[in-house]
Order: sequence, then C-alpha cells, then structure tokens
Amino acid sequence: MIAQAIGLGLVISFFFIETVGLSAGGLIVPGYLAVYWSSPFRIFATLIVALASYLIIRLLSSHIILFSRRRFLATILVGFIVGWLFDLALLRAPAGFVDVRTIGFIIPGLIANDMVKQGVINTLLSVAAVTAIVRLILFAVS
Repeated sequence: MIAQAIGLGLVISFFFIETVGLSAGGLIVPGYLAVYWSSPFRIFATLIVALASYLIIRLLSSHIILFSRRRFLATILVGFIVGWLFDLALLRAPAGFVDVRTIGFIIPGLIANDMVKQGVINTLLSVAAVTAIVRLILFAVS
C-alpha cells in the first residue's frame, strides 16, 4: 500500500500544483501522510516539527542569507534535526505513551520548506486537501 500511496500522491500533488498553484509539502508528502492516516498523533507530530522548523528557518534567515538551494537545504537539515530531537525526547517517555513520533526524517523539512515559500495556512490546507484525496482514493480502491 505504501508504493500505491506514494505513486498516487505524486500524481495528485502534480495536478494540484498545476491547477491550484500550491504545493502540498512536496510531491511525496501526501502519500506518506495518507499511509499514516490511522495514526493522527504521528501526523500531528510531523506538522508540529514542520512548524518548529519553519520558525527556526525564519529566525535564521533574519541573520544569514538563505535563498533558493541554500534555504531548501537548511530547511531539510533543520527539519531533520528537530524531528530527530523530537523522536529522541520521546524515547524517554514512559511505557504505554501514545505513539507521537514523526513520519520520516525528511517529511517535516519538506513541509517546512513549502511553509517558507507559500505560507503556513496555504501549506497546511494544501497538505490536508491532497492527503485526504489520496486517502479517499486508496480507501475506495481497497
């Protein structure tokens, strides 16, 4: 199901970008989020890490020049580090704690990169819309 979700996410994300003009956190993000649809805490944790990464990049960009490839790399790297620290902090959580790990290490950075480019609200709405469409199609097909 992962391959189908990612492939479907690629196609739907492409058409969404072409018709609406907004990216849903990158081409692969909606597919991965659709796979974890039944784990809302993991999706929420991923979005929180993406938002934290976005805020860090905004802070960094007021002190250093970040644009184009440099900004993309910095956003992915910050997303990776924040996600890793977030997951590391959860290792110390008591047994039976709700699973709130992030989804992947790159996904939060990809979402944060789109937040920088097109705004937080536009990105979150785009991610929600495309992920829901991918999940509905996967549900209808299975």
